[in-house]
Amino acid sequence: MSSLPTVEDLRLVEALARHGSLGAAGRELLISQPAASNRLAALERRIGERLFDRDTTGARPTPAGRALAAEAAHVLEHLEAIFDRTRAAARAGTLTVGTFGSLAPWLFPALEGLLGDVTVHQVTDHGDRLVEWVGEGSLDVAFVAIADQMRLPSTVGALPVARDRLAVLIPPGVPLGSGRKPFAGLDVVAYTYDASTATLHRRLSELGARPRTAATAETAVRMGRLLRCPIVLPRGMGISYAEREEQVSTVAVPGRLTLFMVTRRPTPPQLMAAADRLSARMGLEPASEPLVDAQEWVQR
Repeated sequence: MSSLPTVEDLRLVEALARHGSLGAAGRELLISQPAASNRLAALERRIGERLFDRDTTGARPTPAGRALAAEAAHVLEHLEAIFDRTRAAARAGTLTVGTFGSLAPWLFPALEGLLGDVTVHQVTDHGDRLVEWVGEGSLDVAFVAIADQMRLPSTVGALPVARDRLAVLIPPGVPLGSGRKPFAGLDVVAYTYDASTATLHRRLSELGARPRTAATAETAVRMGRLLRCPIVLPRGMGISYAEREEQVSTVAVPGRLTLFMVTRRPTPPQLMAAADRLSARMGLEPASEPLVDAQEWVQR
């Protein structure tokens, strides 16, 4: 028996994670509950880990089960799109592009304008997973801010395409001090799209703040408005979200961010052409540095 999971295995795990019931998962897949149970037991034996805790109330994924369900959903989504992408590629150029959720509303419209007739398949996820998928070939390109903070797969390179800095979005009526502790006694909601959240919280604490984490830029803005407190986030996003009478300041918080384009080598020519104009389309500062080879990152 092959050690690799079959498509049927992946469909069962994904369906079971959604439904929480072997019976419901079996009905969706048109197999009986005993058949579903036997298939799951066989898969667990091959993996050597328990994937679901099962009792009379249903089935709940273990940490291993949650991880496999997430991977299964990704693989199945890719498989389901194969025929459509193949047909589309026969008619026109296509690119599968990934980025993290907070950047998607700005990146994808900008790429649509820059890539012309190229069809863009949009994917959002965490930056490390996107880079992994570029390395395995299921993504053509990922736009992330952590390429200089992780070990890249040996098959990819990273090109800095834009820069930004941290800023403070200040809702109307929210007091902001001056001097060495401008956030003294204040809650501050913080979001950054690279891997420096811990560093950012430390800086804010040194400036007198009580830092609060937000999962996305939009979440940070909504929390800050609700709590009536300063919001620290990348300047480009702050300007985009700012409403009338809200101020965006770069004075209080130091910190710079770099957006990278990660691709397999060689980089598709249409992406190289778009990279030069992407920062202007997104309202960010340009970043003109040579393509960075993955091996150079490993040596740093």
